[in-house]
Amino acid sequence: MDFDALYYPYPSRRSVVYARNGMVATSQPLAAAAGLAVLRRGGNAIDAAVAAAACLTVVEPTSNGIGGDAFALVWSQGRLYGLNASGPAPAALTIDAVTKRGCREIPPDGWLGVTVPGAPAAWAALAERFGSLTLSEALQPAVEYAEAGYPVSPVCSRLWEQGRRRFAAAGGEEFRPWFDTFAPGGRAPRAGEVWRSPDHGRTLRRIAESGAKDFYRGELAERTVAFAKSSGGYLGADDLAGYSPEWVEPIGVNYRGYGVWEIPPNGHGLVTLLALNILKGFDFDPGAKDAVETYHKQFEAVKLAFADGLAFIADPRKMRVTVAELLSDAYADERRRLIGREALAAAPGSPPRGGTVYLATADAAGNMVSYIQSNYMGFGSGLVVPGTGIALHNRGCNFSLDPDHANCLEPGKKPYHTIIPGFLTKDGRAVGPFGVMGAFVQPQGHLQMVMNTVDFGLNPQAALDAPRWQWTRGKTFEVEHQFPEAVAEALARRGHDIRRSVGNLAMGRGQIIWRDAAGVLAGGSEPRTDGTVAAW
Repeated sequence: MDFDALYYPYPSRRSVVYARNGMVATSQPLAAAAGLAVLRRGGNAIDAAVAAAACLTVVEPTSNGIGGDAFALVWSQGRLYGLNASGPAPAALTIDAVTKRGCREIPPDGWLGVTVPGAPAAWAALAERFGSLTLSEALQPAVEYAEAGYPVSPVCSRLWEQGRRRFAAAGGEEFRPWFDTFAPGGRAPRAGEVWRSPDHGRTLRRIAESGAKDFYRGELAERTVAFAKSSGGYLGADDLAGYSPEWVEPIGVNYRGYGVWEIPPNGHGLVTLLALNILKGFDFDPGAKDAVETYHKQFEAVKLAFADGLAFIADPRKMRVTVAELLSDAYADERRRLIGREALAAAPGSPPRGGTVYLATADAAGNMVSYIQSNYMGFGSGLVVPGTGIALHNRGCNFSLDPDHANCLEPGKKPYHTIIPGFLTKDGRAVGPFGVMGAFVQPQGHLQMVMNTVDFGLNPQAALDAPRWQWTRGKTFEVEHQFPEAVAEALARRGHDIRRSVGNLAMGRGQIIWRDAAGVLAGGSEPRTDGTVAAW
């Protein structure tokens, strides 16, 4: 990739960052600094990713936690590897168990949405296979921040207060440990206020020293199971003990000479690839990023891709069509022919918002990592294992309760998963990691990052700064306040229901690191949050 050819048309408080020795881009500056410190101590990009990921459970608990899931794409020694560290539904959690509680869908708060957490296993698996340092060395910055405390960042503080209000409204004694951990004084910490959690520190030490075994088969597992039993939960000892993350083959498409790579289902990176497969059949003028025709075709391709994704994506063992069938050129041609001048109707319903962290790392040896980790919907389920700081996610909310749907809830089955890391290659060489957090905006954010780079020549920071949009349901698209008004009006005349987003955070938060042929790294960090690029 020729950085000189990339331009920067959008105003930002940040500029693209260049470096050669290493780079870490995250949504929280302290986590980025932790990853960089690990690099400078002799760690590689994988060690830095693990360090930053563990750190984010402490310094950005509003979006992820020790009890969440994770996915990673790792470039090492000229090859791309995929890690799926999402967890299945507990053996005791069935459709009947949910409906007996009077629920017509799985609620976001409480035990019904809790699946087996995969994040600790992801850290251990990455460190064991690719790390240069021990897991204890990689997790040390997170332990230090948990024990000594850190000043809370502004966006995190705002989201923290939203979480406090949410769980206060939910009520229930099972949420008391959340308040003991995250709001011990009855309120969320303010921006700049120091918050500490010794429970997090002790738990991270046990995970580090045991290679995450304690989380799944030791004292931490026993505490989690005991909490579930005492508060009406479904997670059992066998569910935790039987868990291990999966190394998977990434899936990808060729988009104008670039390889665009995603984690295969149960993740929905497939939606990005479906949309790009449709769009590669159109020509886009490099100077026409903000043209009505460009947005119209992007909108239509995304709706068609989501119609397929929401119908077919599930635990891969339960999918009724193959990825190869969905990504065939013949199928892309068939879907592309549906796009005309007017907006199409879309069948899927309204997807929920998300709570996730994304990070990207690179080192001088050529290793690069695209990593994403989440508790979903902010703090997740609102359940914290007492005395541990383990905030449990609620990924089971994405299961369908329709027994005829491919993604229906079943014991031991993984749900449709929204968190997805992305990676770009060209001619067998790594260009780099990219990602956008934010539930169902993620595949759409990936598409926009790829097209901003490949079709419209934007550098990493400009690609993130550009006005963002997302499909929400039917013919409805949300656009940011800086989205051109004349373009929005023209799209409305074509039948699109255009609405201004209530806030930029609804459009996700991303990071990008590209490497050129000379080994120079170029990084961008999301302007909509507290993040930064740390480099040397």
